[in-house]
Amino acid sequence: MATLIANSDFKSIAPKAISEVASADHVQAGLPIPKAIRVQVFSPDDWEGFTEEWASSLKGYAIVRRFAGAGDMGLDVTGFTAAAGFSAPWDNYQCKRYDHPLRPSDIHVEIGKIIYYSWLGEFTVPRKHYFAASKDVGTTAAKLLLDPMSLKESTRDAWERQCRHEITKTADVALTGSLLSYFNAFDFSIFGSKSVLELIAQHETTKFHAIRFGGGLPPRPASHVPPAEPAEHESRYIRQLLNAYGDHLGEQLPDVTALASKQQLHRDFSRQRERFYSAEALRNFSRDTVPEGTFDALQEEVFQGVVDICEGSHLTGFERMKATVSQAAQVVLTSNPLAPATRVQDRQGICHQLANEDRLYWIPTDE
Repeated sequence: MATLIANSDFKSIAPKAISEVASADHVQAGLPIPKAIRVQVFSPDDWEGFTEEWASSLKGYAIVRRFAGAGDMGLDVTGFTAAAGFSAPWDNYQCKRYDHPLRPSDIHVEIGKIIYYSWLGEFTVPRKHYFAASKDVGTTAAKLLLDPMSLKESTRDAWERQCRHEITKTADVALTGSLLSYFNAFDFSIFGSKSVLELIAQHETTKFHAIRFGGGLPPRPASHVPPAEPAEHESRYIRQLLNAYGDHLGEQLPDVTALASKQQLHRDFSRQRERFYSAEALRNFSRDTVPEGTFDALQEEVFQGVVDICEGSHLTGFERMKATVSQAAQVVLTSNPLAPATRVQDRQGICHQLANEDRLYWIPTDE
């Protein structure tokens, strides 16, 4: 006869690990999923894109290219050391997104492609060929990749059943004759692998990481103090400011020294330069933290938010500039990835960047 377990025998089980780390953010979004797990659900295209982003951060490459689609000849993401491409040393990163860690049968055919197409002269032999798999490389395959002689023997033994009819659908690639001689002389030490953790760690240093994984942007460095002597790249927006001040005063201001005796305008001039340098600091920050074009899109948002004010009716160019800069402070940026790192003075400084590019005018050209 079964014995009933008394209520007192049941122990209270609480998810302590979760409760100890829970926060208000977790209530909204759930516990964060480790990046090494997240990459396992990437689509094949996303995995290749992630690997291309990673490779683009590596030093020593003049060009990084991604070869996609059928007929890629075993090339996925390639790093070229010179603009000459295959005629200079180059590396290949073979991207694999399977539901299992890479097995010897997964790597044999890819090795076969590199050997076959380099034998044909489609490209030179890569300096290194790395396998990058979203579920990493299995133990057996990893051991082979660490032992070039064993890898060669394993590939030779598997050629008939795994390579001969899989390298290309348009030819029967038998390992005989000159191809066999080429195979025997081939240096199998070029083959290796990159682990998921290695890829993620390096990817964290790229400008693509926050977009790909979230987590926010890194802290933004302080803006530089404008130098006492304006730099060459400031010339156009400063000329526009001097024209606006001159319109306000009813006199020509030939250069910055003309503001020395006009304290109120000189203080305004200093503020506008500080704003310009703040926006320039944001531009520089964007180059290392977000994809190319993100800052340009931010500039365009500000432009669209202020252009109607700028092109409206104003008594003087000085009033036009002040109204435009004030409007920029009110522009709400929500969709741009740089929005969390953008300050009021950045939005105002972008107005001067736009003036520097002759997209905004304080004295309209048709007046």
